[in-house]
Amino acid sequence: MLPRMTIMLDFDGTITRQDTTDLILESFAHPSWRDVEQDWESGRIGSMECMRRQVALIRASAAELDAFADQIAVDPHFPDLAHQCRARGIPLTIVSDGLDRVIMRVLARYDLRLPVRANRLVALSGGHWSLAFPNAASECGAGTCKCGLALAESEAVVLIGDGRSDFCVAETAQIVFAKSKLADHCRRNGISYLPFETLGDVAQWLTHAPVRTLKNGAVP
Repeated sequence: MLPRMTIMLDFDGTITRQDTTDLILESFAHPSWRDVEQDWESGRIGSMECMRRQVALIRASAAELDAFADQIAVDPHFPDLAHQCRARGIPLTIVSDGLDRVIMRVLARYDLRLPVRANRLVALSGGHWSLAFPNAASECGAGTCKCGLALAESEAVVLIGDGRSDFCVAETAQIVFAKSKLADHCRRNGISYLPFETLGDVAQWLTHAPVRTLKNGAVP
């Protein structure tokens, strides 16, 4: 049997094909959002401040955002992974530094009900938006502190991710599935990880894996 575990699943670039926040900003935000992005990439601001400033530049109705979210391309294996986790009693939580409204629209598309930990998109008047951070931590610059959420878990954490918001939790998760920037980070820092291209690879691992080597010494 697999050890007792909980899965933390990233959203942007992992469940979806692309970063949905960037797609929304490209379509609905003032072009100065790219200047804010450069400040974040250079390390001058954290992701929370970056997201706060960028979301304030969006001008779109709720209907426009929802219609846009309904067209976002999703990994076709995502529903299968979710159903497999449910059938096997493995807790699966979407943990994202992105936008909860977009995530909920994608879940509704597949009639899935999963726990979501993400930044809360708040509608204001006149097509303006703001962002709330229910999963932030004072010592963390991210809007959603994935490290804090992982440390609060009593079971082995399996991380599935692709980007910078997953870097910190990759250092403490027992099993890491990584691609793209997260895979590069793991290689540079000597973090053990399992490469994946689609969530079908993860679903296959769950189907066939006995107890695998964990960082804290489980027997393969």
